Amino acid sequence: MSLSLAPVLNARQFSLVCASVLAAIVPHLWRMPWWLVVSILALLCGRWLQRLRDGRRIPAWIRLPLIVLFPVLVIVYYGNIFGREPGATLACAMLTLKLLETETRRDARASICFASFVLMSALLFNTDLGFTLLLFSALALLLATLRELDARAPDASAIAWLPALLQDLRGGLFALLFATPLALCAFVFFPRLDAPLWRTPGDDIARTGVGDSMAPGTIQQLLIDDSPAFRVGFDGAPPERAQRYWRGPVLTDFDGTTWTRRNSGFAPATPDAGKGGAAPVSYEITLEPTDKPWLFALDLPLDAPADAARGNDMSLVRQHPVSELLRYRVSSLLQYRLDLRLNPRQRSAALALPESFDPRSVALAQGWRQDLRDENAIIRAALDLFHNAFFYTLAAPALGRDSIDDFLFSTKRGFCEHYAAAFVFLMRAAGIPARVVTGYQGGYFNATGSYLIVRQSDAHAWAEVWLAERGWVRIDPTAAVSPQRIELGAQAAASGAGARWYQTDWILAVRNQLDLVNRGWNTIVVQFNALRQRGLLTQVGIDRADYATLIWVLVGLSSILLGLAVAWVLRTPRRKLDPLDAAYAALCRKLARAGAVRAPAEGPQSYAERLQSPPVPGAQTVRQAQALLMQYVGLRYACALPETEAVAAFTRAVRGLRTARAYAATAKPA
Repeated sequence: MSLSLAPVLNARQFSLVCASVLAAIVPHLWRMPWWLVVSILALLCGRWLQRLRDGRRIPAWIRLPLIVLFPVLVIVYYGNIFGREPGATLACAMLTLKLLETETRRDARASICFASFVLMSALLFNTDLGFTLLLFSALALLLATLRELDARAPDASAIAWLPALLQDLRGGLFALLFATPLALCAFVFFPRLDAPLWRTPGDDIARTGVGDSMAPGTIQQLLIDDSPAFRVGFDGAPPERAQRYWRGPVLTDFDGTTWTRRNSGFAPATPDAGKGGAAPVSYEITLEPTDKPWLFALDLPLDAPADAARGNDMSLVRQHPVSELLRYRVSSLLQYRLDLRLNPRQRSAALALPESFDPRSVALAQGWRQDLRDENAIIRAALDLFHNAFFYTLAAPALGRDSIDDFLFSTKRGFCEHYAAAFVFLMRAAGIPARVVTGYQGGYFNATGSYLIVRQSDAHAWAEVWLAERGWVRIDPTAAVSPQRIELGAQAAASGAGARWYQTDWILAVRNQLDLVNRGWNTIVVQFNALRQRGLLTQVGIDRADYATLIWVLVGLSSILLGLAVAWVLRTPRRKLDPLDAAYAALCRKLARAGAVRAPAEGPQSYAERLQSPPVPGAQTVRQAQALLMQYVGLRYACALPETEAVAAFTRAVRGLRTARAYAATAKPA
C-alpha cells in the first residue's frame, strides 16, 4: 500500500498518540534543563493543535532543521549523547519530533513502539514501586492507543469520546495483565549478570546523597528531601535515637568557604572500647544508589564490608560508586576511644585554618584560650554561645566571604552545617584539633517490618575534637541550639522553619509505614540478581542453574504459558454484539415469543415480508415489527457506521414494542 493510500488518522486517534507520547516523556522531564523541557512540550502541543486545526503535513524544511537542532542542544548541554541521561533526553526529543511526520496508522504504530522504549527507559533512573506502577499505568495508555488504531475505522469520530476511550483503556489494561505471567517468567528465569539487570554501571548521574565536601547550602538540599537514604535491620534492639550517628565522610581541610575530605590512608587497627564499654551492635544496611563511594555505619565501625575499606578517620569507602541498591553488614561500637595518640601530620591537618579569613572568630577563640586555658572550658564556652544566642532554621540567611564571622556575629541562624563548621573553626583557632563529620542522624524505626529507615532529610553534620587521654570525642553543637533535632529528629526541629506540607508528622507516619512495601519490592525485585536466582532455583530442585538450564526452563515455561493463552483466545464464548445487533436480537426474541420465529438463514427483510403472509391478528403489532426490521436494514446496510443517536432510538423502540401471542402456528418459517 502506498503512503498516499494508507489510512489517515482521525482526530481522536492522533490525540491519543500525542497523549501516549506525553506519557512516555513525562517521567524524564525532571532530569532535563528547563529550556529543553519547554521546547519539547511546546513542540508537542503545537503539533497537536496544528493537526486538529488544518490537518496539513509539516513540510520537510521545518522537520529537518529540528532533527539536527535537538542533538546539537543535547551535546552542548551534556557534552555528548552517550550515557543514560543524555541518551534518554535525546530519545524524548526524537520521539516528539516523530509526531511531526505522523499522519497514518503506520506512522502512529511506529511512534507508539518508540514511546514504549522511552517509557521503560525511565526504569534506568528510578526503580521505586510507586514509580514503576505509574510507568505501567502509562504503558496501559499506549496499549489502549494501539487498540484504537486497530479497532476503529478512520471515520470513527462519530463514536462518543468517553465510551470509546474507556473501552480502549479496559482493553489496554487487560492486555497488560494478560502479559504479566510471561513477563514474570522471563524476569525469574532469564540468565542474569552478577549485577541487577535494570541498571547500567558506570554512568555519572547526579543523585542526592552526602558528598565529600560541605559548603553553605550543601546539606540544606538534603534536609528538604525526605526520600529514603538507607534502611537498617538490627540483629537485636536498635540503639536510642540520640546514639544513631551514621558516620560518613570526615572533612578536614577548609579553604575559607568549603570543607573537603583529605585522604588519610586506611586503618587496620580497631578502636578501643574502653573500660565498661558496651557490646558491639551488629546490623545490615540496604543503601540506596548514590553514585558515590561512601558507605555509612553507626559511629564507630569496627570493620569494613566486602569491597570497601575503613580510613584512618573511620569513614567507610567503597572501591566503586554505589550505582545500585547495596546491602552490607557492619558491626559498630557506640562507646569507644579513638586515636589516643595524634601524630604531627594529623595534628597539623586538624589545626589548619585559611589565612586572612574570619578575623573576628579567630580573635574570639584566642581570647577563650587566654582566659580559660582548659580545653573542656573552651568547648563549654562555644556551646553556651550557641545555646544562648542562636536559632535553628532551614531558611538560613546567605553568608559572605567571611562566612564564619557572618554566622557568629551577624545572622546567628542556621542548621547543622553552620554550627558544625563554626564550632570546628573556633576549636582550631583556640588550638584544639577538630574536624567535621558528615552523615546522618536519627531514623524512624518501623516496628511492623522491624527495621530502621533513614531518610535524606536526616542528613547531619557534627564535630569531633581531639582531647588528651580521650582521643577523638564527638561534639554535636546543633544539640546545644536545638535538642529536638537529636531527640525527636530532623522534621521536629524543622517544624515551622522550612518544613513542607508533605513533611507533617501524620503524613510522614503514613509514608514510613508504606515504606515496608517499598522495602519488600527492593528485596524481591530490584535486588534480584544472579546469586539470588541460583538460590531460588535450588529450592525447586535445580542444583546447577547454568545458562543452558535457565534457557531450557524459560523456553519450557514460556511455551506452556503461551499454549494456555492460545487455548484461552481460541475458546468459543458467546459473541458480544454491538448495540445495534443486540437490539435486533432482542426484537427477534420478542417476535419468537409471540409465535413468529426467524429461520437461522432468514435475513431481516425476508423476515419482515413473511410476517404479513398469511394475514394474522394483531395487524398494528405486525406493522410496528415490520417497521423496526426495515429500520434495522437501513441502519446496518445503508451506511458504513450508524449514528449513535439513531442506534439508541432503535433500541428504545424495540424495548417499547409490546407483543402478544398474535401469530398463528402457520406464521412459522417454511
